[in-house]
Amino acid sequence: MVSFSSTKLLLVICVMVISAFSVAIGGKFNEEFDITWGDGRAKILNNGDLLTLSLDKISGSGFQSKNEYLFGKIDMQLKLVPGNSAGTVTAYYLSSQGPKHDEIDFEFLGNLSGDPYTLHTNVFSQGKGDREQQFHLWFDPTADFHTYSILWNPQRIIFYVDGTPIREYKNLESIGVSYPKKQPMRIYSSLWNADDWATRGGLVKTDWSQAPFSASYRNFNANACIPNSPSSSCSSNSATSTSSSWLNEELDNTSQERFKWVQKNYMIYNYCTDSKSWRLWVKSEVQDGHFLYKLLLILRYCGGGVSPEMEPPKKLTPPSLLKESECDQKSEEGWEVVTV
Repeated sequence: MVSFSSTKLLLVICVMVISAFSVAIGGKFNEEFDITWGDGRAKILNNGDLLTLSLDKISGSGFQSKNEYLFGKIDMQLKLVPGNSAGTVTAYYLSSQGPKHDEIDFEFLGNLSGDPYTLHTNVFSQGKGDREQQFHLWFDPTADFHTYSILWNPQRIIFYVDGTPIREYKNLESIGVSYPKKQPMRIYSSLWNADDWATRGGLVKTDWSQAPFSASYRNFNANACIPNSPSSSCSSNSATSTSSSWLNEELDNTSQERFKWVQKNYMIYNYCTDSKSWRLWVKSEVQDGHFLYKLLLILRYCGGGVSPEMEPPKKLTPPSLLKESECDQKSEEGWEVVTV
């Protein structure tokens, strides 16, 4: 395992290299993005300042960035599908390609008129996801444009809504947690039908009498590194101290307070506290040969007649989940043992 000091040194070197290749982009959609599907349902309007996606019963639509990015601060303003949006998903995310891909997700799950949208977030590294956190928003995301940002640097990933941090995923490679840092990613966005799962677990279906559904985008901005690009578009003289500040950005005291406020009042799902995730951990640990845990769980839950001194503790911290960067605070309190 790489030592903490070695990992820290690598991060410093990585930041120095990226600083030399950071570029600020504020963009026209017709210059920075390609419409990739939808057969005319995606449109670039207002001389490239506005992009709209639409969804009907035949098809949704989507677009992707022309550039790939390796670390950066990405901002996009979205105005989501209004009214009865149940069954629809508006996705806005960074992703590489392949079975071991990295991905950083915003997904907006529609709902019945008057019920709140669900903002679904996830982080994939080396093809492994299942790190979902979900939130309600403190405003109506269909009434006006709001800014959704992804900060991705070598130390952390932070999800922002209108400048307020809602989620932080830290780099904990020093204890064996995979972190997305080697694969350049494009920006993708799409509007599509997912009524088999999106709204109340698929109980509420899309009302096609309300179609076409439409979402709008404006004010894209990226302060980021574009690998494998001409030096003229990704060079040291392209970056200013302001545009490259994202490389070392972290939450200050004010941001920490806002972050805690969101997590306390608006988070509605956290994979760290999901008993189903715990059961999956038990299964994986057993398969990986953690026989002591296997034996204790079998004795505890399968009628093995456990003596008091052999019983598992009332609280049990799963080692694999303990390594997750967002679960480390939870581990201080321990994880409830559940029936498996």
